[in-house]
Amino acid sequence: MQDSHRVLFTSPAEFVDSDHPMVIAEAQLLTSGISDPAEQAGILYQAVRDGIRYDPYGDYLNPEIYRASSVLAAGIGYCVGKATLYAAYCRAIGIPARIGLADVKNHLATPRLLEAVGTNLFAYHGYAEVFLDGRWLKASPTFNARLCDRLGVATLGFDGKSDALLQSFDGQGRSFMDYVAQHGSFFDVPVKFLIREMLRLYPKLCVPGGLRGSMEREAQASSSG
Repeated sequence: MQDSHRVLFTSPAEFVDSDHPMVIAEAQLLTSGISDPAEQAGILYQAVRDGIRYDPYGDYLNPEIYRASSVLAAGIGYCVGKATLYAAYCRAIGIPARIGLADVKNHLATPRLLEAVGTNLFAYHGYAEVFLDGRWLKASPTFNARLCDRLGVATLGFDGKSDALLQSFDGQGRSFMDYVAQHGSFFDVPVKFLIREMLRLYPKLCVPGGLRGSMEREAQASSSG
């Protein structure tokens, strides 16, 4: 990577606000005593994956759900917000990171989420890309371990050595997630664009204040029903 690119992708942005004191403090605390970048990246990934509960029912019209420091403060977030926090953590300790967006098909979403979205195609799924050992790796810290357990899928790990996008199959070998289209990589989250597109594509999901709910409880109810 050219030095100019390294400087760019370790620099703070409006939503990947890696200069926020809370983000810096947490990233440094989590990686204290660890010097290997791949190991650091894995620790930070797990902290976001399991420390921030996945919530697809937030207020997509509110820019704060896309901001790393706000996601950290709330303790919940959807895919883009969680990817943004992960990227901010990495930048805060000097690991180049950026945001990726893709369309995915989710075959095991809860009935309530599918009804709100109106399709099993989820546009603009957010993940992070981190630069380690001379290459960009994709990592998606979306689904926390407790939710994965209730959905019957393995928790997705990231070792800092290979891509960790999303689970392709559930615990019974059924198709779980498919990547349909890639939309590229970004220095910062294109929030105005995402708000407009989410409102256009998913009007029932994008209500002021959010729908509110718990996908974990829904998944547990579905598995026990």
